[in-house]
Amino acid sequence: MSFIRFSQCWLGAAAVGLCALSPALAQDKSVAVLAIVEHPALDAVRDGVRQALADAGFEAGKNLRWQYQSAQGNTGTAAQIARKFVGDRPDAIVAIATPAAQAVVAATREIPVVYTAVTDPVAAQLVPSWDASGTNVTGVSDQLDLDVQLALIRQIAPQAVRVGTIYNPGEANSVVVVRQLQELLPQHGMQLVEAAAPRTVDVAAAARSLAGKVDVIYTSTDNNVASAYEALYKTGVDAGIPLIASDAELVSRGAAAALGVDYYQLGLQTGEQVVRILKGEKPGDIASETSRKQELYVNPAAAQAQGAALPPALLETAAHVVE
Repeated sequence: MSFIRFSQCWLGAAAVGLCALSPALAQDKSVAVLAIVEHPALDAVRDGVRQALADAGFEAGKNLRWQYQSAQGNTGTAAQIARKFVGDRPDAIVAIATPAAQAVVAATREIPVVYTAVTDPVAAQLVPSWDASGTNVTGVSDQLDLDVQLALIRQIAPQAVRVGTIYNPGEANSVVVVRQLQELLPQHGMQLVEAAAPRTVDVAAAARSLAGKVDVIYTSTDNNVASAYEALYKTGVDAGIPLIASDAELVSRGAAAALGVDYYQLGLQTGEQVVRILKGEKPGDIASETSRKQELYVNPAAAQAQGAALPPALLETAAHVVE
C-alpha cells in the first residue's frame, strides 16, 4: 500500500478522507524577520513584533512558524538572507532597518514585506509615497521631527554653534537625516560638522575626530553608531561633549538625553500591520505609518560626565530618568 502525509497523520491512500486537517494547523502562518544588525533598539523592535503576533493569537511553535536572522551589519549577508527567506515562501517578511528592508524589497515583488525602523521609506525607494503603495510593501517608520530635536539640543547646550554627527554614508536613513540637518541648522544659527563611519569599527575614530571641533554631538538612528555607542560615550566624557540621541535606547548607554521612539512600541505597531496581512489584507492597501509614541529619556549622570547640566524643567518633563 502507498502512503502519503496529510496534516500530521500518515495514512493509507485509500483512507485519506478519514483524517482531516486540524483547525490549528489549518491556520498555520509563517513570518520571517531580518534585522541588519543586533543592538538594543532593533532587538526591541523584533520583540515587539513577536508580542503583537502573540497578542493576536499567532504563537511561535503553535500556529506560527517564526524565523529570525541578523545580517550582522553586512549588506551582502542581508541580501543572501533575503533570498533565502523568499525561497521559504513565508506569509510575510519583516525587515528591520533600512539596509535590511532594501535587501528584502529587492528580492521579491510578491511576498508581503513589512519594513520597520526605517527613517525615510520613500528616499530608500521602498515605497513610492507615504500612501498605500499598491505593491507588496508597507511598514512603520521611525522618522522624527528634527525641529523638535534641535529644540532639545538648545535646551541642553544653549550656546552650541557647531553640532557634530556621526553617520554611515552607505545607510540611506542616515544620509537623509544629515541632509536635513545641513538645511535646518543654519536656520537655528548652527552648523553641522560630519564624521563618516562606514563600518561599526569606524565609530571610535569618527568620534575622536570631532573632539575639539564641536560643541555637542547629535546622532540619528544610525545602526553603526548604535552598535558602537560606548566608543562615542568615551569621547564625549574625555572631551566634555554632550551627547544627544534620537534613539531612546542609547540613553542607558551614555547619551545625556534622547527624544525618540520607543522601539518596543514601534515593534508592536509593526506587528499590528503584520497581523492584518496574516488575516488577509494586502500590504499594498495599507499606508505606511510613523511611530505613534515618542518619549523623552534623560541621563543626568552621563550629562554631568560630559560637562552638561540638564535643566530642571527638562527633568520634570522626562518620561524616563536613567539613574
